[in-house]
Amino acid sequence: MSDEVGGRVRQMRQKAEELKQAAERVNDPEESRRLKEKARRLQEQSEQESAMGSGDVYPME
Repeated sequence: MSDEVGGRVRQMRQKAEELKQAAERVNDPEESRRLKEKARRLQEQSEQESAMGSGDVYPME
């Protein structure tokens, strides 16, 4: 995996973790759900980029 892809994947995973933590702190259930969903999508995207960066041409399902 190239350094550029690896760095981007790390940033995406870090942002997803930050969103999960923010979702735990927020008092509004709808906002919490929205943040958790955004974190989940970001995590999935980071996994796909990681797989493609490592030479796996098929996205993970």
